[in-house]
Amino acid sequence: MTQRTSYGAADGLVRVYPASTATDAPAAVPGAGLVWAHGGGFAAGDLDMPEADWVARSLAARGVTVVSVDYRLVGDGCRFPAPSDDVIAAWRWTLAHADELGIDPGRIAIGGASAGANLVTGAVLRLLGSGGRGAPGEAGRVSRPASDAGDLDTRGTPRGAPRSPEAPGMPAGVFLAYPTLLAVQPAPDAALRALLDANPAADRFSPDVVRGMYENFLGGPVDDAPLPAVPGRATPDDVRGFPPTLMINGEADELRVSGEAFAATLADAGVPLELVVEPGTEHGHLNRPDEPAASATIDRVVRWAAGLDTRPPSSGTPRPPASDHLTTPRTTEGITS
Repeated sequence: MTQRTSYGAADGLVRVYPASTATDAPAAVPGAGLVWAHGGGFAAGDLDMPEADWVARSLAARGVTVVSVDYRLVGDGCRFPAPSDDVIAAWRWTLAHADELGIDPGRIAIGGASAGANLVTGAVLRLLGSGGRGAPGEAGRVSRPASDAGDLDTRGTPRGAPRSPEAPGMPAGVFLAYPTLLAVQPAPDAALRALLDANPAADRFSPDVVRGMYENFLGGPVDDAPLPAVPGRATPDDVRGFPPTLMINGEADELRVSGEAFAATLADAGVPLELVVEPGTEHGHLNRPDEPAASATIDRVVRWAAGLDTRPPSSGTPRPPASDHLTTPRTTEGITS
């Protein structure tokens, strides 16, 4: 594929950033791709924000084709599962068009930042639960009412569908940047609390703020929400078969608590996992490309993507506890299989 500029596709659902074809472009891995969802608290953000456009351009320059998802934002008339449906539709569209995009279907990862990371995590849980079929409807913009979650059970599985740990068409990997995964998140530990107290500008995700964000996402109370809407509540059984995961959290970020809780669940289920706390960061550092941490994260993603096709599949064997890795506010490498 020779096109190097971004272009729209799938009836406006996605913007595609083809991998650079320059001979000196440092390719992550031949045929690598990433379906990417920006953040914005489920109700804000767009494809032109740095967390979407700069990230996509940076990865494309490093040899990764990026499919950036313009999912519907919640508000009047739009609630869960509409944005989740859009992410799954974008995933299915990417698989269906892999050849023309010049990407290997077996080397396509999915990822997101903040609320976008929630959406992709929930989408993967739905794919696991539906045997890889994903959302109803054709690829592209789904047509069912945005507020209709009646065909999903409490796990987000289409009612009556089998749950398959060997679902076809699953992502090769999942990249989660400073995700929000719990509507009711535990209090931060003493070390994180001290970081937040020392940086009041970073301390902006109180329990009330987070709960309100999820209530807006759901259009009602968070109690008994489908698991894909609040994926941090997953058990090890829920995530067996989850793809290899890279999670990069902000250091002074209260949302890190929910990410670390989900990381512990993945580790307990034997899912190959790399957990990193990007030093010196607060929430949303990919939206601030002038900060060195943003480029450091891009480098980590490229290295991780390069290894995806060589990683063994998850065995489902419980891993030993890694609580020391999951709570320390420092860069954490090596939680991987």
